[in-house]
Amino acid sequence: MWKLVDGRLIQTTDTARTNFVTNISQSILEDLRSVAKENNTHVNYLIESGLQSLLSENQISYNKDTRPKDRIAFNNSCDKELLNEVKQFAKAHKLFLNDVIEYSVQFIDVEDAKKSSHRYRIEL
Repeated sequence: MWKLVDGRLIQTTDTARTNFVTNISQSILEDLRSVAKENNTHVNYLIESGLQSLLSENQISYNKDTRPKDRIAFNNSCDKELLNEVKQFAKAHKLFLNDVIEYSVQFIDVEDAKKSSHRYRIEL
């Protein structure tokens, strides 16, 4: 992101976001990549949208026996507060973070997701 300081633009890192690695189904990830490309956004923003919607529902019905077998490592970034809330949600429901992320995909609202240009925003 960019900040306007004394009439000059200075590029800074968004300190509200954190990077983490998670394992996610390769087929789900491919679907998310195509949706992101079609809607001018990033996979991370789509996942955030789904997680926020899932947390607002405050309930999950996940069958651990149906876990995908094609999980791969995925570098992700997310809002720190949201990630902490999701971790607590997963722990309260005795699930792994990966399970919650994959489940939240069905709650993604593409219209609510940030656009790819969000990371280049200018904050005053």
